[in-house]
Amino acid sequence: MADQDIILKAENISKQYRLGLVGTGTISHDLNRWWHRIRGKQDPYLKVGESNDRSTKGQSEYVWALQDINFEVKRGEVLGIIGKNGAGKSTLLKILSKVTGPTTGEIKTRGRIASLLEVGTGFHGEMTGRENIYLNGAILGMTKKEIASKIDEIIDFSGCERYIDTPVKRYSSGMTVRLAFAVAAFLEPEILVVDEVLAVGDAEFQKKAIGKMQDISRGEGRTVLFVSHNMAAVKSLCTRCIVLENGKVVFEGDQNKSVNYYLSVEKNKEQSILEERTDRVGNQKLKIIDVSFFNNLNDQVSEVISGEYLKIRVKIKKSNFKIDYSKLIAAVSFLDNDFNISLSYISDETGFNFFNLENKDYFDLIIPNLYLRAGNYRIRLLITEFDTKPNNFIDLIENAVSINVLAGDLWNTGNFNREGNHAILPGNFEIKYL
Repeated sequence: MADQDIILKAENISKQYRLGLVGTGTISHDLNRWWHRIRGKQDPYLKVGESNDRSTKGQSEYVWALQDINFEVKRGEVLGIIGKNGAGKSTLLKILSKVTGPTTGEIKTRGRIASLLEVGTGFHGEMTGRENIYLNGAILGMTKKEIASKIDEIIDFSGCERYIDTPVKRYSSGMTVRLAFAVAAFLEPEILVVDEVLAVGDAEFQKKAIGKMQDISRGEGRTVLFVSHNMAAVKSLCTRCIVLENGKVVFEGDQNKSVNYYLSVEKNKEQSILEERTDRVGNQKLKIIDVSFFNNLNDQVSEVISGEYLKIRVKIKKSNFKIDYSKLIAAVSFLDNDFNISLSYISDETGFNFFNLENKDYFDLIIPNLYLRAGNYRIRLLITEFDTKPNNFIDLIENAVSINVLAGDLWNTGNFNREGNHAILPGNFEIKYL
């Protein structure tokens, strides 16, 4: 760590676990490891093991939760660590926090690390909130005098003053997280490690916590490592991210590119089943055979952040029937889990036409800002001619495809919207031909 600005460095970090009921290994495994060690040879079980893909059944009883992780974090930087469930994010934070050790590799740090990994971690249930503040401070290496000088700020920030002299075992999970975050943030660690625990807190506390982390990094020059599935929070707070997949770093870059990479998906190699759907209504002069979604970098995605850009590409198959493109209308509706329409886009209401479709086999629906609350939405697709009686439908498919909308800071207030079953505002859109 020659560079004085680098405060944390991970070198070739790997972590191996043994699956099943046996934890650390059997006596035969321990003897085998000992025999290799006294002969100066490598642990034989480091050569076995499969990647950490939780969705498939493997052949080995060993699994690599992390493999060859390398990165550096500079002083004052906010590093986001993102990935799907089971990607290895929490394992990496536990290694960085020295809760567990790596199987191979080395962590180099400068200064104290304060960790907020899971609800209640480091708290003693029988001790009061006040006593736990002193306990956590002592673990961080603070003197009693240093802790006492900060305790009023900690209690005030946590919002738990009324219960501060009550045993923590009587706290709700939200109260516990409030107090734990306040302790970790105000006892001035050089590195603050925050896992997904903020999701337990309410909207008001999440806003306070993100604001405090911004103050810590930008104002006080301390480093934050932040894990979250809230991509809007990652984009607003982090300066750089690493993306984990099956225990490996698959992307590293600025927060916007990292989030876009995380949300992007590879196109399924199989032919879309939309073409084979028989539960469709219409005369099939045109037939919808595929639907895909793209972000503002033109990467294909399966998820989008509320309020952000979305392009819907509808691919069609033409027939020998004559089409009057001047009368063509396309409609895309977003339906919630109760099959209520949350938002609809209809091409004729915006003044766009389909003349160029004569020479193309797709059209793009551009939505600059998707004004939908967080949640999973089913898509209803309709192509028809101007007379919208059912017998004039060209193609109508219910539940054609789905898209997941993630919470976003829609109004730039620092508050992330909650899941709901209705639209916030009608969005703006336009049809474009590329």
